[in-house]
Amino acid sequence: MKDSQLEALIRKASGKTGTGQGPKNRFVDPTLKATSPPEDREKAERERMFKEMKRREF
Repeated sequence: MKDSQLEALIRKASGKTGTGQGPKNRFVDPTLKATSPPEDREKAERERMFKEMKRREF
């Protein structure tokens, strides 16, 4: 590979680097959270169940 080709490839690749984060100003409908089931109880139950499963041997 020639030096000029390598430099062009580096310039092309460096232009594509980014943070990987999406837009921060997303609209979230407040009614979605109001109508959804409480996640805290479900999350706590799920974590408890997985902890218990890790302790057991199958």
